[in-house]
Amino acid sequence: MNRSGFFTRSLVCLITAIGLAGCASSNLPPAPAKAAVPTYTYQIGPGDSLNITVWRHPELSTTIPVRPDGKFSTPLVEDIVALGKTPADLAREIEARLVKYVREPSVTVSVASFVGNASEQVRVVGQAAKPAAINYKQGMTLLDVMILVGGITDNAAGNRATLIRQSENNKQYNVRLRDLLKGGDVSANVEVLPGDVILIPESYF
Repeated sequence: MNRSGFFTRSLVCLITAIGLAGCASSNLPPAPAKAAVPTYTYQIGPGDSLNITVWRHPELSTTIPVRPDGKFSTPLVEDIVALGKTPADLAREIEARLVKYVREPSVTVSVASFVGNASEQVRVVGQAAKPAAINYKQGMTLLDVMILVGGITDNAAGNRATLIRQSENNKQYNVRLRDLLKGGDVSANVEVLPGDVILIPESYF
């Protein structure tokens, strides 16, 4: 099973175990304001659009999407795997493939548009205005994520929301979304990490 499939199964199990309607998040520790994470390097995922530039060879330069199987093809390079690689690593691999056709090839790869793997995203489920998977950016905070999903619904139990941190073996934290979004309490704003899942339960009273 690939990493994306494993993550999806784990997420389903966690949602089932916690229950969106009745998370006992008040018993969870608060999420740390600062997330301990090394310098973040983006890994390419299916659906990403790549700008590939071969120096002095515009006929070999192109912009191309990564296929659902994680591969792509360019002039002289067929079915190269991009999935899970950094742009720099991919550039070196393309150079190694081109060396039989081009003298001392110099390749630059940049990501024009991002989709990414589940492990590169922050997912918001439950009582968000627009539940979604958000592409992670270094330094992203809970407020950044909630702006992108349009905030919480009127029925949300915002202060009982749960943050599940994949990078810490799915450790669970309480996040106070109502205090942050409705009360303007900046102390409730915390950093998020790639792979985080935010579960927002429904309030019945």
